[in-house]
Amino acid sequence: MTERADLIDRIRAAWASSMPEMDTSPIDVWGRLNRTSALATAQIERLLADSGVSRSEFDVLCALARMDRPLRASEVTAETMLSGAATTKLTTRLESVGLLRRERSDRDGRAVQLSLTDAGRAVVEREMPRALAHDERLLDGFSPADRDALAGLLARLLANAQREI
Repeated sequence: MTERADLIDRIRAAWASSMPEMDTSPIDVWGRLNRTSALATAQIERLLADSGVSRSEFDVLCALARMDRPLRASEVTAETMLSGAATTKLTTRLESVGLLRRERSDRDGRAVQLSLTDAGRAVVEREMPRALAHDERLLDGFSPADRDALAGLLARLLANAQREI
């Protein structure tokens, strides 16, 4: 193992010991992506705790904040990558605490439009800079060129993951 040995290196070493014929090199990327995501998500959850919203609820509020119009629940689902059921559950709770409102569409009375309340917008305006500062700390030590290269590589990886298998 190298000087930088981390959990992923230990996992790969264990696989190499138990099944030396198996190529576990994809774990170098996917293991680190998954571990980084889990750690960053837990950190954001702690950061948002004082605001009274979860990371998923904050994602819903941010989807509404960055648009210049109310959104249908299906649009919120697409913007957040949540499931439809999760969107319904989260928006119900956010409405109950006064952070968003549901209104029937003028054009189609069956459709429900979601929008932020002033209190919901205040949460986003207060917490978004803190979330971005957290993300910036995670990128500490990466030059602008490193960031561009990493973003490009991750975009390619995302494109591969979005392809039908």
